Amino acid sequence: MIGHALYNGKSAPLTLPLVRSWLHRPKKLSTAFRIPNFIRDVPVMNVVRSRRQGRSGMRLVVRRHLVGLLSATIFSLAANVQAAPAPQSAGEKFEVSFPASAHAGPITGRVFVMIAKKETPEPRIQGGGFGDIPPIFGSGANALLPDTAAIIDNATPGYPLRNLHELPAGDYYVQALLNIYTEFHRSDGHTIWAHMDQWEGQQFNISPGNLYSEVQRVHLDPAAGYDIRLSLTKVIPPVQTPADTPWVKHIKIQSEMLTKFWGHPIYLGAIVLLPKGYDEHPNTHYPVIYEENHFSLRPPFGFSTEDGSISAGRRAQLADLNRETSYEFYQSWNSENFPRMIAVTFQHPTPYFDDSYAVNSVNNGPFGDALIKEMIPYLEAHFRMIPKPFARVLTGGSTGGWESLGVQVFYPDFFGGTWTLYPDPIDFRRYGLSNVYEDENAFFEPEHIWQQAPRYIMRKSDGQPELTAQELSQHEDVLGSHGRSGQQLEIWEATYGPVGEDGYPKPLWDKQTGKIDHSVALYMRDHGYDLTYNLKTNWATLGPKLRGKIHVYVGDMDNFYLNLAVYKLEEELKALQTPQCDCEFKYGRPMKGHGWQPTSTANLVQWMAEHIVKNSPPGENTAAWHY
Repeated sequence: MIGHALYNGKSAPLTLPLVRSWLHRPKKLSTAFRIPNFIRDVPVMNVVRSRRQGRSGMRLVVRRHLVGLLSATIFSLAANVQAAPAPQSAGEKFEVSFPASAHAGPITGRVFVMIAKKETPEPRIQGGGFGDIPPIFGSGANALLPDTAAIIDNATPGYPLRNLHELPAGDYYVQALLNIYTEFHRSDGHTIWAHMDQWEGQQFNISPGNLYSEVQRVHLDPAAGYDIRLSLTKVIPPVQTPADTPWVKHIKIQSEMLTKFWGHPIYLGAIVLLPKGYDEHPNTHYPVIYEENHFSLRPPFGFSTEDGSISAGRRAQLADLNRETSYEFYQSWNSENFPRMIAVTFQHPTPYFDDSYAVNSVNNGPFGDALIKEMIPYLEAHFRMIPKPFARVLTGGSTGGWESLGVQVFYPDFFGGTWTLYPDPIDFRRYGLSNVYEDENAFFEPEHIWQQAPRYIMRKSDGQPELTAQELSQHEDVLGSHGRSGQQLEIWEATYGPVGEDGYPKPLWDKQTGKIDHSVALYMRDHGYDLTYNLKTNWATLGPKLRGKIHVYVGDMDNFYLNLAVYKLEEELKALQTPQCDCEFKYGRPMKGHGWQPTSTANLVQWMAEHIVKNSPPGENTAAWHY
């Protein structure tokens, strides 16, 4: 999900993808974070948003002495008024182009202009989050040639302002960026254009190869009009992958399955954290914890041998979520009498998001099979892992939470248990606050006559609403058309939903109106992605394989309302009798938000180790990895 992430005492705005990956990994955040290393540690919800409806310039003025029929008439008309076209002025316009020295050929992609009140960090970095971010405006570019201008004007959609005319007159810092798309000829017969991840985790504002301009300070006045020219003379450099250490190893392989599906080379990565004494015990094989997460270059669990400073306030926030710092986890991992295990986190970005959700889908391709049948066998061949189901366990939070449970459900014979933390919606009757099977609209609560009650998708842990589903939809619509925003709502559609006639994911709801397409919702359910429905419907087969393997933990005031779907899952699983689930649910109370877990990460690891020992087949020497 999305929000603010805190790593070792520093907070930064998160995007949906980021928030998730960070929640269970204490780490330092870069200002480049949009959150595609979404929440690894502590999400500090500090996003202030306001919902704007209609267009500027629309005003109904009613004099106090006009009553009776006239007031009633105006009230009736106001209830049915539609958003008017943006008002015309002298003209607001940005002309964005790139020289041949930056890119020699035509570019298909999306052009952005970011407008900020602060000079630093750069507007493109400030515009990489969500919520109360500086205005960003985006428009598609089709085979744009060098020295040819793409126009950002009053007809260009924006967020949080809907158009340039809503921008108050004043002095601003402006910057343009071009997110470059790749043409994919997929094996399903569809040809699409989308951004090919460059091992940055689908962060358009820092993706290598994308073009951007210098920052300009300008005065903008919609009443007077303006025409600003921005030249994309700069190219974002390649990502610098961290070097291997005695503790941490980095793996990257090309997937044959995914390359075939996409008609383009697709890579999978893994970051492997080795136990203490791995080299000194050459005959020992180890159980493995697979930590699902957003894309990151960080080791599993935020492991770090560096003892970074942390303020008292940040430490209190970590303590509220039962989380330790990266260095504190390292101390536990390296301590005496700690179970010796291997931990792995995957890297599997798609053209739609920083993460594939680790399952097969008709839009993303066979990512689930690629991880299970290509990546894990590769790891087991190159590291001393116990290649048996009882010795493979899963964990993860937020996006990784859904993945940890989803992978356990879709591959029940392959893994020995999951410790799922604050998962993305696992019951689509609580898709945020919406029931996508019954509600007609995702933006407003149903059955209101005189008042529209907005559906929120983010709140503070004290209950203060922060971001509506309508606002998030508006933002994603600006970042990319056809499901190419690289953000939260649209990766759910790409993962769970059907392919549209145009080859792109079919939307669950209209990003402008909020109208839900129930055929998409039913497709998601009937193909197993509503995990509660999947488990309940298929329990006769899944039950014997999953009994005692499911552990789910979430705060009672999760910042993305994720606890609501967990309640539904618990209700359904606890009612099953043949066999009983023997599953575990724990809730953080009171007012525990996104990122809460019932104990420290080191203790969670020990719980997993105890489970593995308890469920090991006869003859397994579990004492060998308890040195």
